[in-house]
Amino acid sequence: MTEVEHPQFNTLAERIAALNQQRNFQAPTASGKRAPPPPPPPVRSATISPGDSNAVKKPSLPARPVRAATEQAPPPLPRRTTANSEKPGPPPLPSRNSQQSSPPALPARSPSVQSTLTIPTPGLGRRDSNASDISYQSTVSSLSLGRTKSSEVNGVRKLPPTLEQAKLPPLPPTRRELEAKAKEAAQQQAQNSAPSLPSRQVAEPPVLPRRTTEPSPAARPSLPPRLPSRPAKSPAVSQSEAPSPALPARRLPPPPSSAQPKSALQCGFNSKPRNPPTNDGPPPIPLSSKPNISQINALASRPVPAPQQASQSPSCLICRDFSGPDSVAAQYPRDTLPRSDPVGFLAAKLCNGFPSPTDKARAIFAWCHHNISYDVYGFFNDCIKRGQTVEETIFDGLAVCEGYARVFESIATRAGLQCVVISGHGKGFGHVPGQPASSVTDRQNHAWNAVRIDNGEWKLVDPCWGAGHLCDSTGQNLYKQKFSPSEFTKSNEAFGRKHFPSDAQYFYRKDGRVLTFEEYWAERFEGPQWMGNAAGEGLDESNFAPVLKHISVYKGDPVVRFQFAKVCEHWDPEKNGKGKQMLFALRIGGLDGRKEDIVPMEADGFWWWLDVRARDLGIPGQKVTLIGFETIDNRDARGLTKEEFLRKKGRVGYSFTYLVQWELVE
Repeated sequence: MTEVEHPQFNTLAERIAALNQQRNFQAPTASGKRAPPPPPPPVRSATISPGDSNAVKKPSLPARPVRAATEQAPPPLPRRTTANSEKPGPPPLPSRNSQQSSPPALPARSPSVQSTLTIPTPGLGRRDSNASDISYQSTVSSLSLGRTKSSEVNGVRKLPPTLEQAKLPPLPPTRRELEAKAKEAAQQQAQNSAPSLPSRQVAEPPVLPRRTTEPSPAARPSLPPRLPSRPAKSPAVSQSEAPSPALPARRLPPPPSSAQPKSALQCGFNSKPRNPPTNDGPPPIPLSSKPNISQINALASRPVPAPQQASQSPSCLICRDFSGPDSVAAQYPRDTLPRSDPVGFLAAKLCNGFPSPTDKARAIFAWCHHNISYDVYGFFNDCIKRGQTVEETIFDGLAVCEGYARVFESIATRAGLQCVVISGHGKGFGHVPGQPASSVTDRQNHAWNAVRIDNGEWKLVDPCWGAGHLCDSTGQNLYKQKFSPSEFTKSNEAFGRKHFPSDAQYFYRKDGRVLTFEEYWAERFEGPQWMGNAAGEGLDESNFAPVLKHISVYKGDPVVRFQFAKVCEHWDPEKNGKGKQMLFALRIGGLDGRKEDIVPMEADGFWWWLDVRARDLGIPGQKVTLIGFETIDNRDARGLTKEEFLRKKGRVGYSFTYLVQWELVE
């Protein structure tokens, strides 16, 4: 058979042009030319029964598009062959109008069931589109390669059975499981550690060894097990379980006896023999230390001092250090205050630096002394400005008692303190002792404050009298601006001797008493005249004797006791006063008033006293004065003692100040 020579084309365009000239797209059928092989049948990749419900159906392939009949199909390409002897042309392409049969639809694959896949062998046909070299290699293991052909059935190789699930290490226990196990272990340990109680045997109790005179040297266990309850009649008890002997009486211990057990002292500690007391009575009193009648009277007249306290007691206002609040109060004069809100400015500047309510109230009290004066002209001419606001009073700088109280209340309230204004009667300027209470027509001539200080205590204060006082010594009714801290520090009981509130709820006494006006008016009736700076020297008006202002020379007691005490038991003159302790003395007129003398007083650090014959005080009409030395021999007299004064008396000069004064009568 001769081979037909086909034309050779170098480019695709030349072949297309030759086909168009030929107008025949069918492959030339030369004699002896092999027909193209039919397309291979589709190969199934799995042998799954159509009735299996768990099998996953494989989606069917879409049909290939069919070219219209009017369209001209391109010429078929010759099929390549591997034979060297034959060089056939390209095989003809299938007609586009031909309908190719699509493979049947496969059931869906089940993810949980591993199906037996058909592995196509080389040379048997083309593999399915779902098969790949990777999946083929993954299904063939090193073990399956060495197996015999007995695993192939009808040319189908089956996969080995599915492997078991991998065994992972156990997870660690959770927190709840650990707590439950720990709780069970603790309960089990408690049950194991608890000693089991032996069964009670009443009929046959165990026989214990009898008590011996010498205890066994064997050591006792530190924690013995709990013993069972014993019957009413117990056999002999061992020495380790013997009851402890009864303690001897506290008053007189019994003498040692062989029948009784030895005490701890006789067993080795202080084992010397002790002689029992021969007499149960108290020892005799030594007569040499017996006090005489004068010493007994002196101790009886002396009040019992309060228990010792610290030098700085926060609850004691008298000896408390108020240097901080007083210095702050002097730093804000009224001419430097803002016009917008002076009350709020003062409340912040005076009180914010002190956590104690007492210090806050003291700063406001001291500021009123520095910046507000008494309206003397308005008081004596009956032209006091009424209806002024607190701000107007602050910038004006003049007020009477009510104005002081309103300013104090406004600043204290803005500072967070509880404060009220109290009106009532005050024994101030113009008060004349000796008048009956019924003669007092105006019982609301004064005003003051009550403020809540430390520990929730209500404290009575008088900012008006604390700022200064009126003095009528020159006949001009002048006002002396002098700071009086006692109007802030004195107790409510002492404060009530000169202040009587209109409302009974404002007494604030510790004993809770509500006084009548007659009791208030008769309080300290015609007492001694308080002069000078006695309060600044730590003296208290309430503990002075004689109590009355007038002292009888001929009709009273032949001996007069003058005594007084410090305002507070822990008042320190160097810390709370002006320096060292001042020496106090009594200035008297002498016998028949013919020889004036100065007699220093006795002192023990808290009390001062002096006993003087009434005839030596002077004659009726003269005065007895308590004085304090200021200078001696042109030097400061503070710290001067009685002995030093007596040595220098009549030799050097000295000066003194008047403190308290009494008048002598018949």
